[in-house]
Amino acid sequence: MSNPVYLKNGDLVKVNDHVYCSPSWDSRDGTPYSVARIMQFLPPEDVPKGEESKKYHYTRVRLAWYYRPSDVSDRPVADPRLLLAAIYSEVCDINQLRAKCHVVHRDKISDLSGWKKRPDRFYFNRLFDPYIKKEFEVIPSHDVRNLPDHIRDVLISRYEFVVAEKEVIPDLTDTVRLCDTCQDWCPSADSVLCDRCKKYFHMRCVQPPLMAKPSRGYGWTCAPCSRRHEEAVDSHELRHPTPLLKTKSNAPAARGRGRPRKDKSLAEKEENLPVKHFNMWPFRYFGQHTVAEDTLDPEDLIFPRTASRIGPKFQANVPPAPDPYNVPAEIEERGGDHTVEVLGIFNTFTESELAEAEEIKKRLSNDPKVKSSVDWLTEVVHRLSEAAMDGVMNNVQIKLMRLDKWKKYETPYTDKEWTREEVVAFEDAIHQHGAELRAVRDEVASRSIYEVVRFYGLWKSMKLGEENRRRKSTGPPPKPVRLQYKTPAEASSGQHVGHSDDDSSIIAQPSKTPSCGACRTRESKTWWKAPKGLSTNILCDTCGSNWRKYADLNVRPLREESVPTTKAREKREGTPLAGPSTKRPRTTASAHSTPPPTISIAAQNRCLGCQKTGPPGKVLKCKQCGFRVHIGIIGAQVDPSAVDSWVCELCENEETLEASVNPDCLLCPRASNEDKRRKPWPPSDSFLRGCKPTEGQGWAHILCSIFTPELTFTDAARLRLVEGLNTVARHKWSTRCCLCGEQEGAVIRCSDCTKEFHASCAWKQGHRFGFEIQPVKSSRRDTTITTTFKGETGCMNAIVSCKDHDHSKRDIYDICETNEGGETALQVYCQAYKQAPTGQAHGLLRKARRLDTILNIRTDVPPPVQPTSTASDPECYRCHSQFSPAFYPVAETPFALNGNHHGKEVWMCHKCHFEVNDTNSAKSMGMMVS
Repeated sequence: MSNPVYLKNGDLVKVNDHVYCSPSWDSRDGTPYSVARIMQFLPPEDVPKGEESKKYHYTRVRLAWYYRPSDVSDRPVADPRLLLAAIYSEVCDINQLRAKCHVVHRDKISDLSGWKKRPDRFYFNRLFDPYIKKEFEVIPSHDVRNLPDHIRDVLISRYEFVVAEKEVIPDLTDTVRLCDTCQDWCPSADSVLCDRCKKYFHMRCVQPPLMAKPSRGYGWTCAPCSRRHEEAVDSHELRHPTPLLKTKSNAPAARGRGRPRKDKSLAEKEENLPVKHFNMWPFRYFGQHTVAEDTLDPEDLIFPRTASRIGPKFQANVPPAPDPYNVPAEIEERGGDHTVEVLGIFNTFTESELAEAEEIKKRLSNDPKVKSSVDWLTEVVHRLSEAAMDGVMNNVQIKLMRLDKWKKYETPYTDKEWTREEVVAFEDAIHQHGAELRAVRDEVASRSIYEVVRFYGLWKSMKLGEENRRRKSTGPPPKPVRLQYKTPAEASSGQHVGHSDDDSSIIAQPSKTPSCGACRTRESKTWWKAPKGLSTNILCDTCGSNWRKYADLNVRPLREESVPTTKAREKREGTPLAGPSTKRPRTTASAHSTPPPTISIAAQNRCLGCQKTGPPGKVLKCKQCGFRVHIGIIGAQVDPSAVDSWVCELCENEETLEASVNPDCLLCPRASNEDKRRKPWPPSDSFLRGCKPTEGQGWAHILCSIFTPELTFTDAARLRLVEGLNTVARHKWSTRCCLCGEQEGAVIRCSDCTKEFHASCAWKQGHRFGFEIQPVKSSRRDTTITTTFKGETGCMNAIVSCKDHDHSKRDIYDICETNEGGETALQVYCQAYKQAPTGQAHGLLRKARRLDTILNIRTDVPPPVQPTSTASDPECYRCHSQFSPAFYPVAETPFALNGNHHGKEVWMCHKCHFEVNDTNSAKSMGMMVS
């Protein structure tokens, strides 16, 4: 390296040094640093080639990555210092380098426990291949002995390590195996071992040659050993038992017991041991799928390999071809003109036919989007070719417009337009999962995987087009100033790159009572942003560094690397410098009383009500349809252990049939047949799938039932059942919605203007839904229901406001906004204002009273008086029934029959009460009563 490179902390880094590398905190989304080896420093991409490029500062660096076992496998690894090597490199921005570290192979470390106690020290003994998703063992190349001398010398001279499968390691580390017949090296795949003399033979050198190795559990003996065995058996001589010999093992020698001596100079020597690199890599694959002679070729690939799919398991068993001269007439050979479906024969068209086909294509559609659709062009080419083969090019337009099916399913010429909600969900999923389109499709449940793949290509083209248009209008972005080295002195001064950590991950002003999310300490010089899943969003200096460097939140003591201080030198002679201090260090009580939590970076679910993510315990996801919503706005009561098996009420109703099988909301216009063909319906990618059953076994949207003032719930905690649909004002059913233009359903009114619309239409258009707390005068507090939310007390109102109004100066709480107790604004509002009076009467009686109000019957009848405390249960004096939804005192009845019977209270059941009132009303009106 001609120009030295220094990190921000002053460390000099060079090629083959190990460093921490990471983008900014927002980009990496809380993940810890990555560990990598510097392969080479690179100048900018657009610099001149040749010697001129050496005059520029380095802006890029090629890194060879290491993996953490928890990132690439499901096996739990408790050691945060263990890494997995990889033969995989990538070019990154040089400013992503954070700090310097050390990574050494396990066999080069004499004191592993001491090594792990030192900061920024890692080790590895295995390699992970990201392409075939498999782990391999890594051993020093000088341990490989079962090779010819010329191959072994080349392998040792070029590479420091050898990568191989676990089952191949004993064969590689064994002594060299030579064929007893030809004295050539015999690899494991082509050799066989005699079970008696323990000599190796090529399978081709055996007479007769062996076609295959013995099956598992069986041995093989050479001819001399077999002959000696037969002679011993025929001679009937007494055979002495064979003495037990110690089995030869290739395992390394056992380590001595006890703690090894800590030699700091030895540790420094181990971390600075030279490592051989060939073409910038210290290891190559030499496993069971390697030909040993290929190692001599310097251009041979060093990557791990797997078995090719060769053999009868992966091949088709093709019967012998029939005699072409004796083919029966009824059997037609496959692959001919009559058995192949022709998709296009434009290559055989003449100039006049091509011009005619182009004219027909222009007459089919005027939509430029359709004309540029690949599916539409494929279909046109196919049908024009069919028409040309049939000789009906003049009538091809009629045939094309008829859309006759030529497949089992009709070809979709163009996909249905993506809605704004679908595009937002798609972009959020791309930001979270990258190009893993299967995971992206789970977030956009309303689209198939084929539509997601097609839209992904279109979306990338749209982003590229926007960038090109921006460049055309504003010009290319200004390039950063890259200074050239003017003098050798300026070049030798070095280049400072990288960051100790990006400033965005350091919290300058934490809350008044900060608390570490891992160790609960409240004292720290520096506070760092914490990953998701902890109790707080900050970490102390120790936990923040441990998480970023080692992906570990369990605080472990580190061996000091600094020179002993003056105070330590003043200790008595013979006192160890690392001995315990006489003064106990001051620590917070919470640092030892509460163990650090185990962090769980679980998958986050995005709520369709507020478009915010949360863990599965707070944001539920339907197991069947994928509907996602906060638990506080759906009225669900789910056991924490059964979160993954939660099913929404519409999917649950498909099994229980508790309510109607028609899931359309009774307060909204009827859905079209085209919409109902969507599976599932209502769509699971919208909050409008959240529905609740009504008292008539129908369904109503949660939004419609909450923001329609007349409706209440039998159980406001679970948002079930919806009551009062028959009390909605008549004009609301007959008013036309200003958004969809339909006159069906019941409308609600904007809180800030006179517009009236369906609640579902307002939600689709992006209107503001929320709750507002208004103060209540002291004179009206006795007659007004008040509630408290986030420290604000008053009358809570449900607000639906058009998106055209300015809401910046109003405190409107969203439906998913929570208070200190974890309750959402929707929960607080429903429990205070949407609970039906279940303590006063039965549900059927409440419905009857609402019907009475609608029909204007018995408006002069006062509300019934509930029985007061009596010595015994009330009993109807007419039918002597003790069971009724309500009892009425006879003295309070307008048409009392007998008044007070001998000073005792007389009660009348609900049935008799209405029978008597109806009969007396008819008599007073002059009607004949039979």
